[in-house]
Amino acid sequence: MSNSTKAKGPSPRHMGDSPHHAGILALAALVMVVTAVLLQPGPMRIAMVFASGLLGLGSAVSLMVSLRRKAAQMRAVSLLRRMFDEATDLAFVSNPEGQVIYANKAAMDAGLGARDTMIEALSDQFLDAEGKVRDMIASSLAEGNCEEELSLRDTMMRLSVTSLEYGVLLWNIQKTNPVSDAQHAGGAPRLPMLTVGRSGTVLFMNPAARHLLGERKKTLADVFGPEVQDLRSATVVHTSNGEQQCLVAEFEATAGRREIYLLPTEVPVMRDGAVQFDELPVALLKVTPEGDVLLANRAARVLINMEVTPKTTIGDLMEGLGRSIVDWLMEAAQGKTVNQSEFLRLKRDDKDVIVQVSLNRVIEGGETSLIAVLSDATELKSLEAQFVQSQKMQAIGQLAGGVAHDFNNLLTAISGHCDLLLLRHDQGDADYADLIQINQNANRAAALVGQLLAFSRKQNLRPEVLDLRNTLADLTHLLNRLVGERVTLTLNNDPVLPAIRADKRQLEQVLMNLVVNARDAMPDGGEIRVTTEGVELGEALERDRVVVPVGNYVSVTVADQGIGIAHDKLQKVFEPFFTTKKTGEGTGLGLSTAYGIVKQTGGYIFVDSTEGVGTTFTLMFPAHGAAAEQVAAPELGKRPDLPEVQHSGVVLLVEDEAPVRSFATRALKMRGFTVLEAASGEEALEVLEMDHPTIDVFVSDVIMPGMDGPSWVRQAREDYPNVPVIFVSGYAEDSFSDDQARIENSSFLPKPFSLSDLTEAVQARISSS
Repeated sequence: MSNSTKAKGPSPRHMGDSPHHAGILALAALVMVVTAVLLQPGPMRIAMVFASGLLGLGSAVSLMVSLRRKAAQMRAVSLLRRMFDEATDLAFVSNPEGQVIYANKAAMDAGLGARDTMIEALSDQFLDAEGKVRDMIASSLAEGNCEEELSLRDTMMRLSVTSLEYGVLLWNIQKTNPVSDAQHAGGAPRLPMLTVGRSGTVLFMNPAARHLLGERKKTLADVFGPEVQDLRSATVVHTSNGEQQCLVAEFEATAGRREIYLLPTEVPVMRDGAVQFDELPVALLKVTPEGDVLLANRAARVLINMEVTPKTTIGDLMEGLGRSIVDWLMEAAQGKTVNQSEFLRLKRDDKDVIVQVSLNRVIEGGETSLIAVLSDATELKSLEAQFVQSQKMQAIGQLAGGVAHDFNNLLTAISGHCDLLLLRHDQGDADYADLIQINQNANRAAALVGQLLAFSRKQNLRPEVLDLRNTLADLTHLLNRLVGERVTLTLNNDPVLPAIRADKRQLEQVLMNLVVNARDAMPDGGEIRVTTEGVELGEALERDRVVVPVGNYVSVTVADQGIGIAHDKLQKVFEPFFTTKKTGEGTGLGLSTAYGIVKQTGGYIFVDSTEGVGTTFTLMFPAHGAAAEQVAAPELGKRPDLPEVQHSGVVLLVEDEAPVRSFATRALKMRGFTVLEAASGEEALEVLEMDHPTIDVFVSDVIMPGMDGPSWVRQAREDYPNVPVIFVSGYAEDSFSDDQARIENSSFLPKPFSLSDLTEAVQARISSS
């Protein structure tokens, strides 16, 4: 045999199976024959000769059977050697007494094949090897096969014994992967287990226990500490990595032995009422006043999601304090900042995380250190940012309203007096062109104020029924000039498109803003597709925290092939003054203006974008049942022509701004109206009470010092119940719509208004009364 196998002779105690046994029988038969010939008389001699013949025959038969069994065993061993010699599993062949006849190379390499018996081969691997081997031999001889899974020193092994012919037993030990993370080969959790003797000596540790403890333990004192006398009170085990909280269960075994099971738990380890630092559920860092991180507990390591080494500083982990972090730490170490927390941003690569950090001073052995308590404040800061943005938009809206009021008064006076001058100049006059420029720029200034109000949704809209196909057709020439030669503008209209109700000029402004943004997103050129489509929603559409109700809508999409918008910036594109363009290239008001106009119209606006692919803006407006009507927009800077028919009627004009009052008075008188002036609501009531004039219409500013417009009108209505009212204001109509609604037969004229706007509005109210 090779050095990887081992042949053993049959056991001398197994008589029927050995040629040696047969030789003893033959020698006994020969002795009986010799004795019969030499010592016994006739009959006895015949009997002894006969008996010796039978004994000799039996010995011959026994010898033949033994030789055949031996030959069969050798043939079986030869066959098994070819089958198992190069196998990775450990294989043995033994006789029924457990004597090793053959061990394969894997068994020899494992140091087990040189043993004479299976008991010796397995005695170092698990407890009570003798009893286990005898039981498995008996079971295999009785049932043909026996298999068990055993926990050995370093591995889990499956041991099987198969009974073959001629008294041959095949032993197979199948190796499995080393147990890790307290799991056995089958994948199911296996509890850490210790077997200890009467004196507390650890006799055996299963792989799960060795994994938990991290090292070989000799006594129970090494596992639980010398102070633990009763394992029923034990809650902590000592591992190579420190203490670990465990539930402990103890069971009696044979021969005075005990089996102890350990169940690790996540409960913080307690020592003298103090909780172990690493197990606290709060993220904690222990740092020096210079910023070196001494300790980071488990919760902190999970939150930080970065490697913490002995050389790590707190500045490596977070940023955004606005000043030196070391200065902040030194102040805390000196006790200057008490109960003061800061918000910082973690330097994580996967996502933005804002943490609220509170510092607590700790003095240990004369050395000062700091315990930093970290709280995830990402959601809190996000909500705070949204609140601040909302407050900022509200503040800007209020500022815009105040600015609009003052600007609109100024613009009303400028454009109104310009209209008066234009009435006295023909196109051939030298000053005519200058007056037209003044008028046009005044109107542009009024449009700018409207844009400022748009994102705060406080601009005055003049809705009308529109067909978007016609609106886009009118805009095509202007849009083509805006996009330039390198960009292609494509319009696709739904042939059957419902009408909508919106302010045409404001809607055109929205479309121009979106097309200009699309053009700027394609510096190398491309295609802008503007598509209109009728949409019927059978169920509510939920998107971007907005719910679009069931109904019929008209959608307008503006899609480009540009650079796209980063995902983290998509929610900011509608914020005022937010822009991705370079300084000087954009104001950041275009999309916020579009957002305000669309929302005030009752529509919805959504944005989809993929970086490197393009951006699509989608507008959705409620469909209007009436047919679309085309209303021509007034031309800017056109000379106001006096009508051929002069008007008549008495107007009480109440305006606190002298320039506006002067212009309005002159304009109305030029058109044939009689005008009574008042600079305040109180003065207007005095005029009515003193003279009791006949009044055809009240024209009043809304916001004035002292008594406002609706207040004095309500008092005047006691004596003049049927007089119509025209309210004028530089603020949005929404700011006093509730008061106006309570005053019957009233209308609103926004500032700035032209000479024609004022006179036509007055005549319309007089005619309808």
